[in-house]
Amino acid sequence: MYAAIDTETKLILDVALFGRHDTDPAAAFLQRLDEKHDLSEAEFLVDQFGYRTALSRVGLSGRVNYTDRNLIEKWFHTLKILIDRFHTSWVGSRSNVRGWLEQFMHYYNRQRPHQALDGKTPAEEVLN
Repeated sequence: MYAAIDTETKLILDVALFGRHDTDPAAAFLQRLDEKHDLSEAEFLVDQFGYRTALSRVGLSGRVNYTDRNLIEKWFHTLKILIDRFHTSWVGSRSNVRGWLEQFMHYYNRQRPHQALDGKTPAEEVLN
């Protein structure tokens, strides 16, 4: 699983599941992310050399920031728990997973209020 979040607004930028975990899917995820969002000032939390290769492959700077590591790790853990719950009850095809992830991101970004945002949704935070 690959995921990207704006740590200030808590907005999920993208989530994707791949059959394997290495440089190629990481580069594909980053390419799609770069097509959707301005990543010129993005900082990345990566912990393996292959991810720096993936960043370089899609023309991203590869600046790495570990300051928010605990926040990101906690968020990623929560996301993995939700996806694991989904996975154990999933009866649809693999092709429907992207649709579920899109619905989840919509819910998380636009409907679920966040304590850290004083009860606002990430989408509301972006608009302010």
